[in-house]
Formats: sequence, structure tokens, C-alpha cells
Amino acid sequence: MTHLSIRRYNTTVVHNLVNHGIPEPLARSLSARGIERYEDIELELKGLIPPNAMMNCEDAGKILADAIQNNQRIAIVGDYDCDGATATATALIGLKLLGTENTFYLIPDREKDGYGLSPTLVQKAKAEGADLLVTVDNGISAHVAIKEARKLGLSVLVTDHHLPADTLPEANCIVNPNQIGDAFPSKNLAGVGVMFYVLLATRAEMRKRGVFDTKNQPNLLVLIDLVALGTIADVVPLDKNNRILVSKGLERIRSGKMHPGIAALLTVSRKNCYNLSTTDLGFSLAPRINAAGRLADSQIGVECLKTFDPDIATRHAIELDTLNNQRRDKEQEGLDEALSQMGTIELNEEKSICLYRENWHPGIVGLIASRIKDKSYRPTICFASNQNEGNTEELKGSGRSIQGIHLRDLLDYIDKRNPGLILKFGGHAQAAGLTIHKSNLEQFRYELENAVTAFSSQSTFIRSLETDGELTAPDFNLHLVQCIRNCVWGVGFPEPIFINRFKVLKQDLLKGEHLRLKLETDGIQLSGIWFRRKEMLPEVATLAYRLKLNEWNGRRRIDLQIEAMENEQENWGA
Repeated sequence: MTHLSIRRYNTTVVHNLVNHGIPEPLARSLSARGIERYEDIELELKGLIPPNAMMNCEDAGKILADAIQNNQRIAIVGDYDCDGATATATALIGLKLLGTENTFYLIPDREKDGYGLSPTLVQKAKAEGADLLVTVDNGISAHVAIKEARKLGLSVLVTDHHLPADTLPEANCIVNPNQIGDAFPSKNLAGVGVMFYVLLATRAEMRKRGVFDTKNQPNLLVLIDLVALGTIADVVPLDKNNRILVSKGLERIRSGKMHPGIAALLTVSRKNCYNLSTTDLGFSLAPRINAAGRLADSQIGVECLKTFDPDIATRHAIELDTLNNQRRDKEQEGLDEALSQMGTIELNEEKSICLYRENWHPGIVGLIASRIKDKSYRPTICFASNQNEGNTEELKGSGRSIQGIHLRDLLDYIDKRNPGLILKFGGHAQAAGLTIHKSNLEQFRYELENAVTAFSSQSTFIRSLETDGELTAPDFNLHLVQCIRNCVWGVGFPEPIFINRFKVLKQDLLKGEHLRLKLETDGIQLSGIWFRRKEMLPEVATLAYRLKLNEWNGRRRIDLQIEAMENEQENWGA
């Protein structure tokens, strides 16, 4: 069942924001998200936390400044998702701006190398003449690989944002706002954000050495569009520091000053840069970058983002678009197969879902898990065979979780109680990856169910959606929609969702899978769409929705994107 609630807000704050020209429904939404004064929504660069507030960031700047001045060969080791690709491109372009092109990069192959820095990648870096190895968006758990790198005479700088284990790897320097002892106020930087901070610290160090001054120093803000894309793509919480980074990135893109790779991705996504939103970054651009890492060579994404040649960028963007279409097809095929397995699961009794198909591609099991999690509202882990590595006895899994159940902690709990059951794992609260032996699948299912039961209550599995209250007829105007669109929304600072009771005047399926609606409330009629919804609605329904701007042939209108219906019993099989 879905329960819709209304967020609480401060009427005094709302009144103050309205006096500053903020529409009242948006003012309510901002107050409900912790905004206390108008200055809190002014996302200026002067509000960024300085690099010297992050532990070891200044030391990292010294290491990179030494490497640049001594013309050391720098290997950037990235990750195969969008955060990793943007972080890699940011590092390469940023180091070039700071004075060195003696760099190269390595990205692990999802199927052959697994996640992050490995001894194999270390050996590749050494073979290509690296003196310094810099990880971006990974490295915090690469104990064995970093030990191998130090053994081979490489210096290692780790830049990462993932949660560290109790013991840190023996790198020369680690920059990660989430490591113990780091008082950096924003723990939510994405991998690309951490690398951007390290570049800022490097520039500051080079100013101290007299290489630059404030008048002739390189402008690192040209990287901010990449930082914004990676931050949104990695769905990190958007505290004020991240909102500043994303806001400035959006400003740069909207002014037409983005990198050629982002411009090309906008073209193949059919998006207008001048009216771009965070939703467009997360649901149009990021999936195309991610598709390369899921299905093919993740370097395609990096090559697209780092080039300054529009023709090269366009070629890579078209390739990424093709891969994304293939990803969609594989995801839908996998979802259909997953739903067929769901017939054996009784959701009233089971608290978790664990699925496996030998033919699933390891790159799309996380997407399948996400879709099943959304339908069932249960922590879900999907496995695929590791046969592409020639090891058919291992399964690679990817999981997604719900509010209140921390997936990485869950896997850690299982691992500690069952040593050897999980070969390796890592991740966050809402998403994690792992590897197990195929012969241990049933035992893992059993332990997962026990662990979820131990860390949950019955109320955990009641889907709850917070809304920002009702809109009246005058509120349905283009000015409000545009004001909402101009704000920075994301995890921890979610886009407003409103709630009204509607008469359902007309409904039909669009492309056989999306419910298209004609609705009426408070005397006005509106168009709506409920994506991936096939079941028809009753004649009257209380619906939660987002306000969207529909632009077609020069005309602009308001559309409602439906998110949920009050007190609806779940029907995961639809």
C-alpha cells in the first residue's frame, strides 16, 4: 500500500520567501527541505567550502604540483559509471590546464576487471611508464592493488568518496571526505567533486610556488559542467555545497559554454541546453555514459567527455546513444524474465528478493534490481553469471534497497556471520554490488532474508511518499513550473511533488506501457502521464504528481507526471 503524506513547513519562512518573489507552492517546498532564509537558495561560488577544509586535500595538491613540475607521468584510474567517467575527464583536462599533458587513463572493464583499482591495472600503469597513480571515484578499498603499486615503485594518490572500511590502504595520500577524522562539512561529494577539489588545491599550491597568480591562473570553472553531470548521475545527496556545484554547472551549460561531449550528448538526447534541468542530466545524459560501461567499452564515455573536437564528440555520442538503446532492450527483456520469476514469491511473507538468470548481462542486473525494487518495495539483488571472465562458478550481483534498509551494512552483516559466503562486496545505503559462488546462491537467499528481517519492521515495507500539499487552480501556471525547473533538485533535496484529488476524464495506454490521462481538479483540466503504468485508474483518485513543462511546436503547456495514488494496493506484476 502507498501512503501519501504532506511535508511540514515553516509559515514564517514561506512568507519571507514569497516576499522575495518565490511562488507560494515553491516556497512551501523549499521550507520543507530545510531552507530557512532567502540567502539559503542563493547558490554562489563564494558559498563553496574551501579545499583546505578537506583532510589531506592540500597534501594531494602538493603531490600533483610536484608531479607537474617534475614532468612525472600520471596515470588516472577511473570507474566505468558516469561519475567515474566525468571524474576521469575532469582529472585529465584539469591537469592539462595546470601544465601537464604527461597523463593517461585506465578504466577497469566491468566484466574482466571488476570494480576499481586492481593489481592488473597497476601492472598496466607501470608498463605504460607511470610514476604517479591517481584514482578517481575508487581506491578506498584497493588494499592489495595499492600494495602492489608501492611495491613496483609507484606513488599513489587516492581520491574517492565511497565509505571506507576500518583499515585504509597504504597510499601516499588519501582524499575522501568520508574517512574517519575528516571534518569536511559536506560528506556528499561525488567522485568527480572530490577530484575537482583536489585540482583546486593543486592550483592553490602552484600559486604558493609562484607558478600562477590570481590573474594568470587557469580557470578551473570550465570543468564545472562535468562536475554537475557526475554529481547528479551518482545520485549523491544534494546538500548546499553540491547544489552550488550543480547550479554553476547548469548555468554554464545553459549559457552554451559546455564541453563538446556534453553538447553532443544533448543533441542525441534531443535536449535543449538553454532550458536544461537536473532531471535531464540524470535521465538523459547519464544513462548514455553509463551504457558504455554496462555493455561495451567504458572508455567511449571518457573519450566523448574529454575531447575538444566537436566531430569526435559527436561520433562518440552517437555510439553512446546506440549502446543506450541496446541497454534499454536488454533491461526490458531482463525485467520481463524477472517478473516471470516473481510468481513464486509471496510478498506478504518474504522481506527480500534475490533473482538469478544465467543469460542476464552483468551490466544490467542493477537496473533490473532497481525496477523490481520499485515494483515490490523490497530490497532486491539480481545475479548474473560471471561467464565472461571464464568463471561460470561465480555470480555477480547488484542490489537496490528501500528507505530504512542500508544495503552495504546488510551485506557486511551477512559477511561477518558467514565468512566466505560473499567473495567481495561494496556500495552504499541504497545500492551495492557483490560476488558469490554459484553453489552458494540458495544459502545467500536464506541469509539475505534473515538479515532484512533482523533490520526491519512491518512498517518498513509500507511505501510512503511525502508530498508538498495541494495546488489550487491559479497555481497551475507556467511561471511556477519554470521556477521549479530553474532550481537544483536531487537526492536529499527532492523535486516538489504535489497532491490533489482528480476526476479521471479519460485514460489510455501510450505505446502499450504508459498511462496517458485527462484529469480535472478545482475546475480546470490537465494532461497527465504515468510512466510504466498499465493499470487503469478509478473515476476519482487522489494522485501525487510533479509539474512538468511540455514544449512542442513552439507551444508550452503544463503536464502532470504522476508518481503515486493514495492507498493503492501494490501490484508488482503489472
